Amino acid sequence: MGFRMADSVSLQFVSPYAFEAMQKVDVARLAALSDPELRLLLPCLVRMALCAPADQSNAWAQDKKLILRLLSGVEAVNSIVALLSVDFHALEQDARKEQQLRHKAGGSNGESILVSQLQHGLTLEFEHSDPLRRLRLALSELLAIMNKLADSNGEFFLKSSELFESPVYLEEVADVLCILQAELPSLLPIIEVAEALLHVRNGEWFLCLLVANVPDSFSEVCRGLIKNGERQDEESVGGRRRTEALRQLCQMNPSQALNIRAMVVEECHLPGLGVALTLDYKPDTADEAVSPLVSYVSGLLLGTNGKVRTWFSMFIRNGQQRKRESSSVLWQMRRQLLLELVAILPRSRSTHVPNDSDMDSESSSGYSGLREEHVVKASVLLRLYCALMGIAGLRPTDEEAEQLLQLMTSRPPATPAGVRFVSLSFCKLLAFSTLVSTPEQEQLMVMWLSWMIKEEEYFESAAGVSASFGEMLLLVAMYFHSNQLSAIIELVCSTLGMKIAIKPSSLSKMKTIFTQEIFTEQVVTAHAVRVAVTNNLSANITGFLPIHCIYQLLRSRAFTKHKVSIKDWIFRQLCETTTPLHTQLLPLIDVYINSILTPASKTNPEATNQPITEQEILNVFQGLAGGDGGKVRSQYTITTQLLILYYILSYEEALLANTKTLALMQKKPKSYSPALMDQIPIKYLIRQAQGLQRELGGLHSALLRLLATNYPHLCMVEDWISEEEVTGTLPLLRKMLLTSSSCKYSQTQLREAFQNVLSGGSRLLRILEHLTLLSAGDLIPYAEALTASMGLLLEDGVSRRILQTVNKLWMVLNTVMPRKLWVMTVNTLQPSVKLLRQQKYTQNDLMVDPLIVLRCDSRVFRCPPLMDITLHMLNGYLLASKAYLNAHLKETTELERQAQTVSNLGLSGQPDTPEVTREELKNALLAAQDSAAVQILLEVCLPSPQEELQLGGGGGREAEGGLLSDLSEVQCLICCLLHQMFIADPNIAKRVHFQGYPQALLPLTVAGIPSMHICLDFIPELLTQPQLEKQIFAIQLLSHLCTQYALPKSLSVARLAISVMDTLLTVLTRAKRFAFFMPTLPCLVSFCKAFPPLFDDVMSLLVQVGQVSAADVTTKARDIDPLIARLQYLRQKPQEIPLSESKCSLRKRSAEELGGADPDVQLCYHIEATFMDIISSSTQAL
Repeated sequence: MGFRMADSVSLQFVSPYAFEAMQKVDVARLAALSDPELRLLLPCLVRMALCAPADQSNAWAQDKKLILRLLSGVEAVNSIVALLSVDFHALEQDARKEQQLRHKAGGSNGESILVSQLQHGLTLEFEHSDPLRRLRLALSELLAIMNKLADSNGEFFLKSSELFESPVYLEEVADVLCILQAELPSLLPIIEVAEALLHVRNGEWFLCLLVANVPDSFSEVCRGLIKNGERQDEESVGGRRRTEALRQLCQMNPSQALNIRAMVVEECHLPGLGVALTLDYKPDTADEAVSPLVSYVSGLLLGTNGKVRTWFSMFIRNGQQRKRESSSVLWQMRRQLLLELVAILPRSRSTHVPNDSDMDSESSSGYSGLREEHVVKASVLLRLYCALMGIAGLRPTDEEAEQLLQLMTSRPPATPAGVRFVSLSFCKLLAFSTLVSTPEQEQLMVMWLSWMIKEEEYFESAAGVSASFGEMLLLVAMYFHSNQLSAIIELVCSTLGMKIAIKPSSLSKMKTIFTQEIFTEQVVTAHAVRVAVTNNLSANITGFLPIHCIYQLLRSRAFTKHKVSIKDWIFRQLCETTTPLHTQLLPLIDVYINSILTPASKTNPEATNQPITEQEILNVFQGLAGGDGGKVRSQYTITTQLLILYYILSYEEALLANTKTLALMQKKPKSYSPALMDQIPIKYLIRQAQGLQRELGGLHSALLRLLATNYPHLCMVEDWISEEEVTGTLPLLRKMLLTSSSCKYSQTQLREAFQNVLSGGSRLLRILEHLTLLSAGDLIPYAEALTASMGLLLEDGVSRRILQTVNKLWMVLNTVMPRKLWVMTVNTLQPSVKLLRQQKYTQNDLMVDPLIVLRCDSRVFRCPPLMDITLHMLNGYLLASKAYLNAHLKETTELERQAQTVSNLGLSGQPDTPEVTREELKNALLAAQDSAAVQILLEVCLPSPQEELQLGGGGGREAEGGLLSDLSEVQCLICCLLHQMFIADPNIAKRVHFQGYPQALLPLTVAGIPSMHICLDFIPELLTQPQLEKQIFAIQLLSHLCTQYALPKSLSVARLAISVMDTLLTVLTRAKRFAFFMPTLPCLVSFCKAFPPLFDDVMSLLVQVGQVSAADVTTKARDIDPLIARLQYLRQKPQEIPLSESKCSLRKRSAEELGGADPDVQLCYHIEATFMDIISSSTQAL
């Protein structure tokens, strides 16, 4: 029953058996009670026997007879029957009057309506009084306590009352109290009566009797007492009395004890009561792994309710401030926890840990192996003590500290639970180093840590877990060496599963032990590299793994300091990965790359890690990008291949980013060879990663970033768009048509079909159509046969459908192996002369000189499907060339600059000049490449002499329609590419137009390239060029732009052009005037046609040109003078001239007379013809 208060120690309380009998009205049980037990329940039983029942059943009638028979032999029943015979209505009225009187009198004990003047003491009066007066005396005393309680403002008081203290009359007073509350429930609510009883001696005894006689009120009374209770019950006498009363109630009704405890936690009142009820609780099964006390306290401190945690922590802190008392609930709790801890401590040395036969440390320790059935309980107890000390601020006694240390340094069996226990023990040692206070304890801890290091590998293998405590030991050692104390604190809190305030200064002792005695940095690195990699490492494996340790060691540069090679370990771990990707892998690769390129110290530039070898990388990708029939597959997972790809790309990027630092150290790490990069199917891997984005975390986006920076030709927008077409719904439906997953045609059959393309085109087409049903990956083995035979498609008579199908297959292959495909295609499409010389270009050749792509067989330029492929490769190699030259410049500039600085030491100069010059040369080279490519493509758009003849001959137009349509289609393809180039870099358009190109192409470029309107921005600058040819080209270009884009900007530039022509008229010589105005005068017609408001300005210009030309004519003046007059007349009255006759006569005269005429005469007649054209176009418009 626990402890009781001294004033009620001799009283008999209601037993649980009796209370349950009353609760269930079990007459048989009641009959079995002894007389003293039955005496306590008489008020309720007498009322049941005398009062009219609501239950009119026969069963209750029989039970009532049994109750009457039971009561018949008890003498005290008569006095209770007399009490029930009183007029309670009159009694209640008098009681209410007395309450009113006391209220008016301010609560003073003056006159009493219930009780007249007492002649003797309250006890004697009670003894000599009749039942009514007894009721009045008790009621008066109870009301007085209740009134004082209402006026106390929460301050506790203990009311001295003879009536409630005399041991002789306690039972009679209890009878009176129970009858009063039962008969006057509105005047005496049971909760208020319960509160009042806490303020008298023997109050908990009276309370238990009251509740036992009204058993249905148990929960109501308990909740009321808890609600009105103190937040910290052991802080005051009132709190302790309330706790004791509730504890007695729960001992009377133990089945409700846990429910009452839940009320305590819900209200955050009376924490001592919750602990006391847990201590009193006796579970049905005594062999539970974790005791109720440990479960309860752990739930409060480690639960998610912060309010409850703070409330209970305050109980622990406040309880420690008082002197240790055996009656304190807190000390009882601590004693019980200590007993449970000692009970599981290993006492015998016979329990032997495997692989520990020669361990001398056991002889110095009083404890041996922890029994397997105790491991879980030991772990729970450790976490509980961590919470008590770290969250609630418990200060352990010397005895508690000693027993805790013995438990923490015990040796569990090699099970997953044992691994967990060791990890918790280790973290508790770190969190609470004050537990180790004596040299003997410190020695015990050092031996235990040494045992951990020795047994770690065995534990990991025997327990079958990937994350063992060995990694945690290494990680903590590394953190100590790098002084990352906050990381250790975070690690400890994470392992323990709770947030504990740990001061970094408290770790100083452990840091000394770790760094000087157990784990020197050299031991850490040597041990780490021998740790086995985690098999099938993925994000599903939680806890602290070897990868965490290696990462920290790489960050602190421990491997390079002590010359320990870590390359093989990292490569093995990268090869042992799977999805979902572990979050530590990418940081590990980044820090590894940094350790390869950046020395650990400036004084020792050679202190770097070794990079992964090219052969190891090739082994990872072997069999991925080809093989017989595409059946060969790499033994490595896609995760490993993507990680190695990320490593290579990041390494190359970091190498360029650190060129300046490396040059200062005169150190040049080796870059991976272009041949190696050519062997890696980058685009294929990226495409695989795209479908695994969720499993790969941030790897896919990181690869795309690296690709866009280093391989822009693999990130072209049109490629992504075409890839959507390859991977969409339609290809999926087409693939469903395949009856078998394997292709029924071999590469040899494909080559033979290409050889017979002219005679057996249908067979080739059938094979090609079947190949279109294959996925891009399955199509890879056919790439070489497909590209090697593309030159045969240039012969006359090849079906257009075959060409289009080859183009389609090429584009599908381009999504998975673009770089290798481009090289094979360029070499195949070389002119026959080069093919005979067996000149093969490499990837590097094509990046250095992208224009090699256009040095192909000239027949490609009139084969639209193959021209489409050629243009795609050209665009890609132009982008690749930019990236290649940028990287090459960055890679070599710093080294050469450093060498120049060393050689010119002590000499004045400008060290920045070479760098600027190199940058300018690189930009000039790229500009020349782009403009040369555009000029070549524009030249391709010009029809050949044969095509011009066919175009000029009217009879052959229909027969040669196919040829002409090929030219038009090629022109469209070229215009599309030029449009992309102009939009990507408008300077290309400016550069090409400043260079100029044939005037015959202007209608094509202006109409076919949508971005040509940007030329309006630089035409004014082009007009200011001193070369007459550029000015002529600018005006001709502008005339076409005005027709195509009749915009306000075009109008303003056209006005400027007319003004420039007017100015040039006055400064040009006779020969240059003829050379300038003969080609530009027709442009004035376009200006007027696009912008009629320019009519007057153009007419004035024409008249001025005519006058200047006429003035220089020495012969045929008789013909010229009427011409000028005719022009003036036409300008004033254009509508009166019969246009058809004038134009016909003008053309006739021009044809007959201008052949050998003077240039000025030719110009004059040309002016008149321009005049007539303008008038004709304006009249037609009206």
